Amino acid sequence: MHPDPLDLATLWSETDALNSSQALDYFQEHLSWVSRDAYLARTGRPAVVLRVQQGNFEYIFDHYSSLEADGTVPYSDSEEGRLVLALGRSVPTARVRDDHRLRGWIGPTERTLGRTWDKGHYIGHSLGGAVEGVEANVFVQRRDLNRGWSAEGKRFRQMEKYCVENPGTLCFARPIYADGTSRAAWLEFGLIRRDRTLWVEYFNNQSDVTN
Repeated sequence: MHPDPLDLATLWSETDALNSSQALDYFQEHLSWVSRDAYLARTGRPAVVLRVQQGNFEYIFDHYSSLEADGTVPYSDSEEGRLVLALGRSVPTARVRDDHRLRGWIGPTERTLGRTWDKGHYIGHSLGGAVEGVEANVFVQRRDLNRGWSAEGKRFRQMEKYCVENPGTLCFARPIYADGTSRAAWLEFGLIRRDRTLWVEYFNNQSDVTN
């Protein structure tokens, strides 16, 4: 069972009287605030929530390390800064992936994380997501989910494919955490289809999942 559902169907229904452009703008802005409030209610710790625009996507993240730096909270290796929400409109790109930046993030993948994990993107490169300047877009992701090897992974890749094949699709990624670290236990990924239907899926990103 997904531990932190949002009533996104009700939020989307509030746009029924709006045209498509207005509806997407309304949903995008209100989802930002709803997600922030849900994160603050669940996390149970001080937070500094910032919004950063990079290309077509906005990354909302908890800059927790700034509180450690100014002495507001003591340093702890079990508490980390982390993404709250990434959202925007898909913009398929032909530019080269910034893998050099990704390779340097936390060290060699298998040596650091093991064979069952990847360095994944909340918003994939093919959709317009980036690493350069937005490390908040990178997370430790189950390899079978990231690469589409499991049933959940195939569904996740199907959603990404839809965003690529339909440029301008409003999509979002919302991690849910089980502790104070930046390791997402669950990933909520959603999009608005061209026919104005809401498509949201929940993906288990924990190590004890069997497929």
